[in-house]
Amino acid sequence: MEQAEIQVKYERYIEKEKDLVHRMAAVEELIIPDNFNYDRISALSNEALQKFKKIKPRTLGQASRISGVNPSDVQILMVYMGR
Repeated sequence: MEQAEIQVKYERYIEKEKDLVHRMAAVEELIIPDNFNYDRISALSNEALQKFKKIKPRTLGQASRISGVNPSDVQILMVYMGR
Protein backbone atom coordinates (compact mmCIF):
# COMPACT_ATOMS: atom_id res chain seq x y z
CA MET A 1 0.00 0.00 0.00
CA GLU A 2 2.75 2.43 0.95
CA GLN A 3 4.65 1.84 -2.32
CA ALA A 4 1.50 2.59 -4.33
CA GLU A 5 0.97 5.84 -2.43
CA ILE A 6 4.53 6.91 -3.12
CA GLN A 7 4.17 6.08 -6.79
CA VAL A 8 0.95 8.07 -7.12
CA LYS A 9 2.38 10.98 -5.15
CA TYR A 10 5.54 11.33 -7.26
CA GLU A 11 4.31 10.12 -10.66
CA ARG A 12 3.93 13.61 -12.16
CA TYR A 13 7.35 14.67 -10.89
CA ILE A 14 8.99 11.57 -12.34
CA GLU A 15 7.30 12.10 -15.72
CA LYS A 16 8.49 15.72 -15.81
CA GLU A 17 12.04 14.62 -15.06
CA LYS A 18 11.92 11.97 -17.80
CA ASP A 19 10.68 14.59 -20.26
CA LEU A 20 13.50 16.93 -19.25
CA VAL A 21 16.07 14.17 -19.81
CA HIS A 22 14.69 13.51 -23.31
CA ARG A 23 14.74 17.20 -24.22
CA MET A 24 18.29 17.62 -22.93
CA ALA A 25 19.44 14.61 -24.96
CA ALA A 26 17.95 16.20 -28.08
CA VAL A 27 19.76 19.47 -27.36
CA GLU A 28 23.04 17.58 -26.90
CA GLU A 29 22.78 16.32 -30.48
CA LEU A 30 22.06 19.68 -32.15
CA ILE A 31 24.61 20.18 -34.92
CA ILE A 32 26.63 23.39 -35.05
CA PRO A 33 27.15 24.39 -38.71
CA ASP A 34 30.76 24.12 -39.95
CA ASN A 35 30.77 27.76 -41.01
CA PHE A 36 29.20 29.10 -37.80
CA ASN A 37 30.53 32.60 -37.05
CA TYR A 38 31.15 32.77 -33.30
CA ASP A 39 32.49 36.33 -33.61
CA ARG A 40 28.98 37.68 -34.16
CA ILE A 41 27.96 36.61 -30.63
CA SER A 42 29.10 39.44 -28.38
CA ALA A 43 27.46 37.86 -25.32
CA LEU A 44 29.87 34.90 -25.22
CA SER A 45 32.65 34.99 -22.66
CA ASN A 46 36.08 35.62 -24.17
CA GLU A 47 37.27 32.19 -23.06
CA ALA A 48 34.29 30.42 -24.65
CA LEU A 49 34.72 32.39 -27.88
CA GLN A 50 38.39 31.45 -28.14
CA LYS A 51 37.75 27.79 -27.35
CA PHE A 52 34.80 27.46 -29.75
CA LYS A 53 36.89 28.95 -32.56
CA LYS A 54 39.87 26.71 -31.79
CA ILE A 55 38.09 23.42 -31.06
CA LYS A 56 35.13 23.87 -33.45
CA PRO A 57 32.67 21.59 -31.64
CA ARG A 58 30.26 19.69 -33.92
CA THR A 59 27.33 19.60 -31.48
CA LEU A 60 26.03 21.58 -28.54
CA GLY A 61 26.84 18.57 -26.38
CA GLN A 62 30.50 18.77 -27.38
CA ALA A 63 30.47 22.53 -26.81
CA SER A 64 29.05 22.04 -23.32
CA ARG A 65 31.87 19.69 -22.34
CA ILE A 66 34.72 22.04 -23.28
CA SER A 67 36.69 23.09 -20.21
CA GLY A 68 36.12 26.76 -19.42
CA VAL A 69 32.79 26.98 -21.24
CA ASN A 70 29.91 27.91 -18.94
CA PRO A 71 26.33 26.65 -19.29
CA SER A 72 25.32 30.23 -20.05
CA ASP A 73 27.70 30.26 -23.05
CA VAL A 74 26.05 27.11 -24.39
CA GLN A 75 22.59 28.61 -23.90
CA ILE A 76 23.65 31.77 -25.74
CA LEU A 77 25.04 29.64 -28.57
CA MET A 78 21.77 27.73 -28.74
CA VAL A 79 19.79 30.99 -29.00
CA TYR A 80 21.98 32.25 -31.84
CA MET A 81 21.54 28.94 -33.64
CA GLY A 82 17.82 29.61 -33.59
CA ARG A 83 16.81 26.84 -31.16
